[in-house]
Amino acid sequence: MSAYVQIRANAAPGAPAEEKERRLLEQLAGTSSLLLALSGGADSAYLAWAAQRALGPRALAITALSASYSSYDRQRVEEFLRAVPIAHEFIHTRELENPAYLANHPDRCYYCKDELFSAMDALASARAFAAVAYGVNADDTLDFRPGHRAAAEHRVLAPLLDAGLRKAEIRLLSQRAGLPTWDRPASACLASRLPYGTPVTPERLALVEQGEAVLRELGFRQFRVRLHERMARVEIALDELPRALAPEMAALLAARLKALGFSYVTLDLEGYRQGSLNESLPDAPQ
Repeated sequence: MSAYVQIRANAAPGAPAEEKERRLLEQLAGTSSLLLALSGGADSAYLAWAAQRALGPRALAITALSASYSSYDRQRVEEFLRAVPIAHEFIHTRELENPAYLANHPDRCYYCKDELFSAMDALASARAFAAVAYGVNADDTLDFRPGHRAAAEHRVLAPLLDAGLRKAEIRLLSQRAGLPTWDRPASACLASRLPYGTPVTPERLALVEQGEAVLRELGFRQFRVRLHERMARVEIALDELPRALAPEMAALLAARLKALGFSYVTLDLEGYRQGSLNESLPDAPQ
């Protein structure tokens, strides 16, 4: 069976975003209490806002900290919480203590999410929360996401998916709600920058984080620094790529990244695309 599994959404795909939001809030309100994962991206932030609106103090957002979670992402969560006060706690997860995660096979995300949901299950049990939820949306089911399997095993709720909400709709509804995360570029854990089979180490994660900080300092918005041995393969959104390819900027990028420890720097001419490392998988959609 292909690893690209379609997950059924309950809401009609063509339903207006407002109807899907109403369905989402009704579903959340029907849960007595909820613990939800907040990474700081558009999806999880919108879910946190919706849960707080539907459940008030009976909803608690959780952000997991580890070497695979960048300090930049933590700062974005803290900014979100200052703008949209919701009940929230940071916890620490230990996926980097799991050899199966460190091996970085294509199912790496499963072990990460299994660790996250195990920690959240323990917290839910200790605090008497009725359920755990995360912010997977209807578009996420079109890519290779082993974390879905971990969510299913832990019986984690997927309210955005159940409402049939897609990424563009979540951004629209977030903007209408005044959430600062409505247009935040897609993000993912730092380990997603390492090709499958390259062991995950704190040193490699730190190098990627430092490299992406350089791109951010230079004013780029949507990008990834993929680490191939000592080479940085930089993916930049197509609308930003001409600026990166300008001789002066290309030279600056190379100099700044080499100063961090990269031996070679290359710009990917296909630009940024989410989950590009999945293109190497044998059953990836063409």
